[in-house]
Amino acid sequence: MKFDFITDPDEIYRRSFEIIEAESDLSQVPADLRSTVVRMVHAAGDPSLARDVAFSADAAGAAKAAINAGATIFTDVEMVGHGIHRPHLVEGTEIVTLIRHPDIAEAAKRLETTRAAAAVDLWGDRLKDSIVAIGNAPTALFRLLEVMSEGGPKPALIIGMPVGFVGAAESKDALIAHSCGVPYITVRGRRGGSPLAVAALNALAIAAKAERPAK
Repeated sequence: MKFDFITDPDEIYRRSFEIIEAESDLSQVPADLRSTVVRMVHAAGDPSLARDVAFSADAAGAAKAAINAGATIFTDVEMVGHGIHRPHLVEGTEIVTLIRHPDIAEAAKRLETTRAAAAVDLWGDRLKDSIVAIGNAPTALFRLLEVMSEGGPKPALIIGMPVGFVGAAESKDALIAHSCGVPYITVRGRRGGSPLAVAALNALAIAAKAERPAK
């Protein structure tokens, strides 16, 4: 049995993004976020995602500045951390995921919350001017918003893309309404997930790298 399919990687890549451009409504996406939204659509395999992407006006600029400053990147789950393409980052950039920290299970039990939410409190003062990428847990995003509203340190950028049927849509609505002035990128509704958070961050990192002086 033989199948007729494209085998050239470059052609697959070209055709994929050609289809995304043709089928996605990108009319409301600013030029500096277009590549980010396109890569998120590619990760989701769903052109309709484009209309649900929400962002603050300063998201792209804040992302580039933070990435090029070597800002620490906090993630809610290891899948996000593992998906980040480090060659696009400034050398020495730290990616921190505390979901398996030895104190997390006890903290989550004591606080009657999830490990992802308990981890947010362990970020502490290092949260200031960092990048937060949440691709799984609505509880982590809710807790981050609580910390900021209580006067805690604020990151430079929030990529908030938890996924699921309980709290995911609500946490992202809360981010849009109560970001405490922190630039953000999110996806309205139940859709989200680590692949989308990673796609967004990697796209922003590619754009940031393009603006760094060549070595």
